Amino acid sequence: MTTIVVVKKAGQAVIAGDTLTTFGSTRLGSAHDAAPEKILRHNGTFFGIAGSAAHQMVLESILTNHEKAKEFRFHGRHEIYESFRKMHPILKEEAYLNPKEEDDDPYESSQLTALVANSSGIFGVYSMREVFEFDRFWAIGSGRDFALGAMYAVYNQKLSAKAIAEIGVKAGCEYDTGTGLPMNVASVKLAAVKVGKK
Repeated sequence: MTTIVVVKKAGQAVIAGDTLTTFGSTRLGSAHDAAPEKILRHNGTFFGIAGSAAHQMVLESILTNHEKAKEFRFHGRHEIYESFRKMHPILKEEAYLNPKEEDDDPYESSQLTALVANSSGIFGVYSMREVFEFDRFWAIGSGRDFALGAMYAVYNQKLSAKAIAEIGVKAGCEYDTGTGLPMNVASVKLAAVKVGKK
């Protein structure tokens, strides 16, 4: 229950997320939560996680405290995949993740959905560690459909990546019962793309 978005435009990558946590029909708003932020930072990379509230603390613990954290790299699809693949056994063995979803799933699930933003671009990671790179924007969480529609409607206007991301989260907050303001926003400058000589 959340709305988290990423946007890439005009040399900027932005990630934004709401701050509401829900427990069934009970809402824990930011005024009552000592740590409402859903955006994590690790070595210049920002993460937004949807799904169980436990994912946030588990991923934060692994990235901050685990002896293998220095091995994780998140610049580009392949590095993100390899890092989440290396994290999967840690999630199972040390955080007691239940990797079971459907009987016919081809791989064990990491049970989380995340968006990633850093100087190499904006990405999404899904439960079987599949990684997608996005060219303009994307959203996850229960308010994703509202966010995607809102960002699609304004992307080609003269708006910054930050403004578009804020519109996406605000749309989720307006229409999704599991999303609430205020929001957290993080921006990073995209690395220049090197063009090779022919």
